[in-house]
Amino acid sequence: MDQTTVLIVGAGPAGLVLGNLLQAAGVETLVVERASREQVQTRARAGFLGPHSAKVLAEHGLGTGMLHKGHSHGLCAFRGESGEFELDYARLGQGETHTVYPQQDLVTDLIAEYLTRGGELRFGVTVTDVDARTATIGYRDANGSGRLTGRFLAGCDGSRGATRHAMPDAVTRHHQDHGVAWLAVLAEAPQSMAAVTYAIHDDGFAGHMARSPEVTRYYLQVSPDDDAEAWTDDRIWAALDTRMRADEFGPLRRGRITERRIVHLRSEVVDPIQHERLFLVGDAASVISPSAAKGANLAIMEAELLARALVDALDRDDHSALDAYSRTCLPRIWRAQEFSRWMIELLHGPAEATAEADFQRALRHARLDSLRESQAHQHFFAEHYVGI
Repeated sequence: MDQTTVLIVGAGPAGLVLGNLLQAAGVETLVVERASREQVQTRARAGFLGPHSAKVLAEHGLGTGMLHKGHSHGLCAFRGESGEFELDYARLGQGETHTVYPQQDLVTDLIAEYLTRGGELRFGVTVTDVDARTATIGYRDANGSGRLTGRFLAGCDGSRGATRHAMPDAVTRHHQDHGVAWLAVLAEAPQSMAAVTYAIHDDGFAGHMARSPEVTRYYLQVSPDDDAEAWTDDRIWAALDTRMRADEFGPLRRGRITERRIVHLRSEVVDPIQHERLFLVGDAASVISPSAAKGANLAIMEAELLARALVDALDRDDHSALDAYSRTCLPRIWRAQEFSRWMIELLHGPAEATAEADFQRALRHARLDSLRESQAHQHFFAEHYVGI
């Protein structure tokens, strides 16, 4: 049986940040990942890093690529039937900005740094069972099957991973389906607007988020049972033109669409996020809708807290931070969930034509008017939009 000090399941931002921080502190780690290295390094996911995430990466020598190729972003815009208004959130709240850096590039950087620091990373490993009491997993890979064990086990393998399923029945599993779905589109096209733009339209929400000088992420609200393949390039661009009100604000810069997938907006929170020697991090601990760009930032926050707690326990035999891991993380997770839900209600209106739906649309317009006109509301938005 292979043994290590901290066994980490999952090579996304959560597992790789945790592994790097522990390796830098002299703690032996082993990361196992179900996908191949190529798959992990090419998965297009979120690209907005909050100031705390950027600080953690930079302070621990993990932000070289981010500092060279990422760019600061502090402006967002809202479009609706009453026109467009911008919020320079870099000048509001705490005066903080996002750093835009594609997650697949960050993961590539983290893998390279982890291996440079002497960490062991195994791809193509499927976890077959998990024992939280002994921090042991059963696995199979191209060479057969076996078991791995550590003094501690970190579950960073997502909401459908083996580590979350290993949590006992007594753990509370909160779940909320928001009843909203997005068609997530990646286009080889420069950004069409200087700001992240949220468009509110009777046909449904549309979003514009730059990822790099050559790539832009778009979102379109669709039916939860829609099929991504039913959306041709022409249909996508026509819907974006309509909802982004291109006739009024100017044409979109078009390019080849390289990805289209349906994203269901849902929230999940496990409480507590630790059991015996198993600690959940990132999507394994909680899933948050992409409406407020919090997922990767929660993962990095939790990885940093867990790394510190593990070092305290291993180097100083101080288990107080480790024992309090859930109590420390969960209030922050819930605050992020609350703001995400607030954004969902701001951006999406009911599709049906009923008196109740009309009431909900009127409330949405009132929220937008308040955000446009109230400085106190703008400061609230900025503080929660950027921070956790």
